[in-house]
Amino acid sequence: MAHHDPIGLIAPHAGLAQLNERSRDIFRQIVESYLATGDPVGSRNISRLIAVPLSPASVRNVMSDLEALGLIYAPHTSAGRLPTELGLRFFVDALMQVGDLTEPERESIQSQLASVGRAQSVEAALGEALTRLSGLTRAAAVVLTAKSNSRLKHIEFVRLEPERALVVLVGEDGQVENRVLTLPPGVPSSALTEATNFLNARIRGRTLAEARLELETALTQSRAELDQLTQKVIAAGIASWSGGDNDDRQLIVRGHANLLEDLHALEDLERVKSLFDDLETKRGVIDLLGRAERAEGVRIFIGSENKLFSLSGSSTIIAPYGDAAGRIVGVLGVIGPTRLNYARVIPTVDYAARIVSRMLGG
Repeated sequence: MAHHDPIGLIAPHAGLAQLNERSRDIFRQIVESYLATGDPVGSRNISRLIAVPLSPASVRNVMSDLEALGLIYAPHTSAGRLPTELGLRFFVDALMQVGDLTEPERESIQSQLASVGRAQSVEAALGEALTRLSGLTRAAAVVLTAKSNSRLKHIEFVRLEPERALVVLVGEDGQVENRVLTLPPGVPSSALTEATNFLNARIRGRTLAEARLELETALTQSRAELDQLTQKVIAAGIASWSGGDNDDRQLIVRGHANLLEDLHALEDLERVKSLFDDLETKRGVIDLLGRAERAEGVRIFIGSENKLFSLSGSSTIIAPYGDAAGRIVGVLGVIGPTRLNYARVIPTVDYAARIVSRMLGG
């Protein structure tokens, strides 16, 4: 990179990951000060904080080179420096020591999430887990889950129009979901009744995914016993449960209020308002969280790395969780300002996902 290097900021032919120890120390102080306070930090303060004594003028030289590398910037003239998104990513990837949670921290998280296992439904359990996770991280907590986790108790067809019916799905947890179904022409009420009886005899205690498999097999085996129009109603009902992404995915958010804490300026408030707007755009959030289901471990998106939250300057830390069979069934994590306490939040999200997997897996 073409820029002056008066004190050997970077070793020859080296990249960002090979900043010398002094430069790393100064950069780390800038980032850690930002994560702790949100405020820019100047050379005079840094010269007092770093391990090896260095004059403010020498610190400014290093800061100038860090700025040329795109790791820090001055928010306005004569201000201290703040890390850029590139700087935060470099810090998280190359400098930050995440470490493991201590045993007391693990016990605290486990006790906080203990109520998950006692909840009456998967949705209630995840909502409780998010409330606890939000409290632990002081950020908004989010989860993406499949609606089909709920076990069915009853189904009912209610005709709306000659060729449209409302399918009412009642879960064992008391939740009710309605879907509109297109009926084949000429379906009599008796066919709706027969289809209802056929389905109710086979769906109780099953998730939608399990019920689909069971019913597809049962329908094939029972064709001789069922009227053709009844067969079409049942087939249409099964197809409607396959749904699209909108039907099969559910987003739960807790802890919006945490995002209003510690606001420093009007632009902070505008950023949070923008984030609230983004969270209301559930389709985009579902798409974002869905990416983590295709990867193992914690995923971290900082600022504009995630296009959805780029305007609000937010970071997202998410991890997948699984069911008893080890299959990934959802994603949980936190969304907050870029000055999240990454070293603490990353292992907290990771451990919370493992606890939820264990508890939901029975």
